[in-house]
Amino acid sequence: MLEKIKLLIIICSIFFAKSSIAQKDRSVCFEVANSKSNSVESLISVKFNEESFKSIKNEMVLLKVSEKGEMIVPYQIEKEQSKIWFKHKESEKTISYCLKKSNSLFNNEMFNFKKQNGVLKFDYNGQSLIGYRYKMKLPPIGVDKLYQKSGYIHPVISPKGDTLTRIQPPDHYHHYGVWGPWTKTKINDREVDFWNLKEGQGTVLFKEFKSISSGKVFAGFTAKQEHLNFIKKDNPRIAINENLEVKVWKNNNPNQYFIDYTSEFTTPLKEGILFEAYRYGGGLGFRFKEQWNKNNCNVLTSEGKNRMTADGTKAKWCIIYGESNKRKSTNGVLFMSHPQNRAHPEPMRVWPITANKDSGDMFFEFCPIRHKEWQIKRSKKYKLNYRMLVFEGSISREQAESHWKAFAYKPEIKIN
Repeated sequence: MLEKIKLLIIICSIFFAKSSIAQKDRSVCFEVANSKSNSVESLISVKFNEESFKSIKNEMVLLKVSEKGEMIVPYQIEKEQSKIWFKHKESEKTISYCLKKSNSLFNNEMFNFKKQNGVLKFDYNGQSLIGYRYKMKLPPIGVDKLYQKSGYIHPVISPKGDTLTRIQPPDHYHHYGVWGPWTKTKINDREVDFWNLKEGQGTVLFKEFKSISSGKVFAGFTAKQEHLNFIKKDNPRIAINENLEVKVWKNNNPNQYFIDYTSEFTTPLKEGILFEAYRYGGGLGFRFKEQWNKNNCNVLTSEGKNRMTADGTKAKWCIIYGESNKRKSTNGVLFMSHPQNRAHPEPMRVWPITANKDSGDMFFEFCPIRHKEWQIKRSKKYKLNYRMLVFEGSISREQAESHWKAFAYKPEIKIN
């Protein structure tokens, strides 16, 4: 009898050991069904339930299974959201992916970040990409301290090293690279300007990082920013709480990279806040480099508008491009507005060649309140989503449309 019991224990141990191994080595599979035909890569994510996500390990590989066979695809885990991120190209109607355990060697992380002198910097294999200013930047000596600021992106660096953004230009000391304060707002019928810092009515400042990450697929951060009302000088009041999420990633073109820029915001004010219709405010503002002027910088929108005709019109996308610093080529940015954004196709502020004292300097903004006011209600979440393609050389109308489709239309995902 004792021997039978021992034998039963051994059999059970073997069974449970095998079950454990099977559970540990279990693959996680899903299908991506393309909703729009497209020919370019896009960064997409898959969100899993708790049980499936627990089985995903760093030593797994992501296999793309299609009619052409199997291929290992780099991916990146986002634990806080139970997601994985990877680049997907809609080359076939339906593509299967599986996460499986593998002994394959993994490449070192390609994207990296570091904090240096108050700036969170991102690079790709040593190539500098963008920086986010989280510490206060003082204005030049002799300029009013009202112009000091944090919470903006600068620099944005082209793939060949040109700095495309500009901060604190003497003509507009309140311009800070890539940023998006609201301009003409009303709180209880009182005007508050978060854009024109010299008015002393308001500003937007960095509060804290909620996350910072880097890996094989992207690098990025989520930062809390506070839109402060200074009407009561001795008691600044938070008018808007904003979560700014930024991701930088690359496709297979060495002369391109992407910046995904998502602003999610709420107001704690009982009375809410009104964004009045105006040609500046919110959205995504971008002050371009000093070297560009009316003679070497151009515009093309999805609706066929150029630099002289684009201002005040609406677009899905807009290409801003000009002469490189060494004058041997061109570079620039393709701006894309998401279809779910307010007022999409989105109104724009584009400085024509006659703007800014006829200097021809370049400023671009997607401005969702340009033609219609926006009432922001207490505790309700609002979201604006943009993508920027930073490039060397040129981008054609057809290429811009393909990149916008990849951004605008996410494929359907079914987890098996």
